[in-house]
Amino acid sequence: MSGFPSTRRRGPGFRPGARRASGPTGGDPLNPDVADGPAEDEMSDPESVARGICLRALTGAPKTRQQLADLLAQRGVPDEAAEAVLDRFTEVGLIDDAAYARAWVSSRQAGRGLARRALSSELRAKGVDPGVAAEAVEVVDDEDERAAAQRLVERRMPSMRRLDRTTATRRLMGMLARKGYNGGLAAAVIREALDIADDEELAAREFDDLDGPDLLA
Repeated sequence: MSGFPSTRRRGPGFRPGARRASGPTGGDPLNPDVADGPAEDEMSDPESVARGICLRALTGAPKTRQQLADLLAQRGVPDEAAEAVLDRFTEVGLIDDAAYARAWVSSRQAGRGLARRALSSELRAKGVDPGVAAEAVEVVDDEDERAAAQRLVERRMPSMRRLDRTTATRRLMGMLARKGYNGGLAAAVIREALDIADDEELAAREFDDLDGPDLLA
């Protein structure tokens, strides 16, 4: 073939580089391939659309009923269809806020060391019923909470050693407060940790004083 451009005749309105539209565009004018919700013909069966949305959402991780309800609302699913699907999913166990709350408490308390107050707040933010949230949080007792606070403080202690006691106490109190611990428990745990650190430092100094002359002999 020669290197000359094609001489085929173009139809009216032809523009070099233009492409034919291959189908309906989505709702995002900056990204036509991304739709902002179900197409009108899909919404002729809103319950089917709602089931698909919920199943895809649940594939990645468990969700609360409220989280799924919010998602369906964002996607424009009518309230009646959304409620019907959510009720059905709850009936067959695909939505279980109580199980979700128990798993959340176990994970966040062990992994992040959160206190019961912070755990309850997070569950409420996810739409879990206050009664269900309270029942899930009950598995964390006073000893669990104190032990978690102690672990948090112990992990931070190395970075506190060069600070004076007042500054270290203030910073540790702030850290525990953000985790949901009350002031009384936080103060007791911090005081205990700082006393232990002070005793260890004193013992180390005394050992150095006793061992120094021997090293020089």
